[in-house]
Amino acid sequence: MPVGFIGHGNPLSVASENRTAPWSAWSRQLPRPSSILVVSAHWEDTPVTIGATTDHQNLLYDFGGFPEFMYNLQYPAPGAPGLADRVEVLLAGNVQVSRSDRPLDHGAWIPLMKMWPDAGIPVLQISMPIDMDEEQLYDLGRELAPLRDEGVFILGTGNLVHDIRGASFYSDPIPPEYAAGFDTWVARSLAARDDRSLIGWREQAPEALRSHPSAEHYRPILVAAGAAPGESPRFPVEGFEHGTISRRSVEFDS
Repeated sequence: MPVGFIGHGNPLSVASENRTAPWSAWSRQLPRPSSILVVSAHWEDTPVTIGATTDHQNLLYDFGGFPEFMYNLQYPAPGAPGLADRVEVLLAGNVQVSRSDRPLDHGAWIPLMKMWPDAGIPVLQISMPIDMDEEQLYDLGRELAPLRDEGVFILGTGNLVHDIRGASFYSDPIPPEYAAGFDTWVARSLAARDDRSLIGWREQAPEALRSHPSAEHYRPILVAAGAAPGESPRFPVEGFEHGTISRRSVEFDS
């Protein structure tokens, strides 16, 4: 299987055909996974924690102030208990793992609703440990990479530029120079497979801390890149929403 990273953006994207059509088009070009393993910007927990393995009848509506319909959305995909066991086996001895019954968060279920709307593929979410540095997250991806040969689609979900402070939520203005520059830097670093620069983004990238006042929306790309070392990326979705939130999505495929 390929490895993916999706720029999930504003939760209300789920109601916008213009925003979700590129996600749907991307998924139609992918082989159908046996299961999906998600690492989301919205779950930072230590150690690596395995989420709910039962059917995803309950979701985590981890946002506030949205229209009522957002809290009634459903994505009842099957759980993936066998995948949870495989994650534990792969990480045993190198990475501590725990379990919880945490439901899928919106960074996971919103893009999945549009990529595989039949909700027929088993899904498992694991946390992105806040105490892992960038190199450790990259190594976590490498530890998980063998799952690809078992038909698992490893999907990081965040945003490659995520400056909420500068966002214009009632329009989609032209992205400011600093945001466009950071997005371009990430794309060029990925294309060159300059993984050392991606890991050292705070020191290497232009306007790094302005583009990411907090790091959680950037860091899932490191897990994805680590699961696909040396593989060339393509960008099935590009552009910005609200001026300072990158929609760029990445597919790595050998």
